[in-house]
Amino acid sequence: MDSAPVPSLPPTPATHARIRWSGLTDVGKVRTNNEDAFLGVRFDARETSYLGKFGESAMDACDFVFAVSDGMGGAKSGEFASRIAVDKITKLLPKGFRLSALGMNAGQSDLLGELFAAIHREMLQLGRFYEECAGMGATLSLCWFSPGWMHFGHVGDSRIYLLPRDGGIRQVSHDHSHVGWMRRQGKMNEREARSHPRRNVLNQSLGAGHQFLEPHLGSVSYEPGDRFLLCSDGVIDGLWDKHLDELIRSPEPRFAELNPAQRVVAMALENSGRDNTTALVLEIGA
Repeated sequence: MDSAPVPSLPPTPATHARIRWSGLTDVGKVRTNNEDAFLGVRFDARETSYLGKFGESAMDACDFVFAVSDGMGGAKSGEFASRIAVDKITKLLPKGFRLSALGMNAGQSDLLGELFAAIHREMLQLGRFYEECAGMGATLSLCWFSPGWMHFGHVGDSRIYLLPRDGGIRQVSHDHSHVGWMRRQGKMNEREARSHPRRNVLNQSLGAGHQFLEPHLGSVSYEPGDRFLLCSDGVIDGLWDKHLDELIRSPEPRFAELNPAQRVVAMALENSGRDNTTALVLEIGA
């Protein structure tokens, strides 16, 4: 698996941190159905509860998971992908809360690998047994917050960004495409990648007939003032990285009354809107 090393203990545990979230999805200007989906859940060792489109909570007693998925290969793809993901997440992650409570942070990558493999198997099985699901697939970008750490799992070309409190924006997830690989190797810049004719051709996704799956797994530490963005490729079609940074940190006055996810989706639709468009913004506070 494409994994980032995970230290055993966070350097500066944010034991009294708070998390604020906002999420929004839109069908866009061209598509007739929305195959994007997003999810927020809060859980401990005993139970899981679903979160609304926006809210705020302390992080000391529970873990949190947020995810964005973009379906493909049929009108029901996004719907199936989100249902399968929700089912698997709620069954597996309370087990992970016990690991994080014991400081066993290395166990999160194993659990996320198990989760992605389970979703992949179920989507392939649906494709084999139901004609309407043949070729169905989905991307999945997932962030799991435990004290001091954000553990992530990712497949496809939806994205996870980190916006550190000191400024800037960094893509955490790897686009699973040849164009994404070229950009990571420094052989293509952002402008060239965005205009490449094969930018949307994936070499990995959940389901979609891919027999082998190697999700990008890893962890990054966080501290108060950091922000994270999860988004589908409909957002990237309309916005450059620098625009995402500006919209989340210092929006222009006409967006001042909107929450961060609403700003991102509104501007992406204004600039493009050719695809379903989903944004999920997470803000860490003291």
